[in-house]
Amino acid sequence: MKTITVVSKDKVGLLADISYILGKRNININGVSVDVVGGDAIISLTLKDAQKASSSLRESGYNVSESDTLFVRVGNVIGGINSLTSKLSQNRVNIENVHLVSSDSDHGVFAMNVDKPRKALRILGEAVINAVGN
Repeated sequence: MKTITVVSKDKVGLLADISYILGKRNININGVSVDVVGGDAIISLTLKDAQKASSSLRESGYNVSESDTLFVRVGNVIGGINSLTSKLSQNRVNIENVHLVSSDSDHGVFAMNVDKPRKALRILGEAVINAVGN
């Protein structure tokens, strides 16, 4: 999967407009995260066809960036996420974005964007359950 990030002035209907543009092009959104900071909306979309999505949104006047996404499975124990993030930090891999995708009593699955995806893939090894674009 790839993640694209759209940064735009926050306004009512912004996500509706973006999802309409993508739906019109038959692009499915697999994950979404929205934050508003200082009047700007930061919308992260995880999808299979990031290039088509980016192109479609740019044609509509949106500012878009793309990045690779790692999906990482972490044991649902105290310190589980710390173990993962510490390994990356010790190896000078910066986490740019992370969010919980799903969890159950045994594991959590996190979608993660880092500045050095190939290095992160080597460091995290079997914890990575899906990495596209690397």
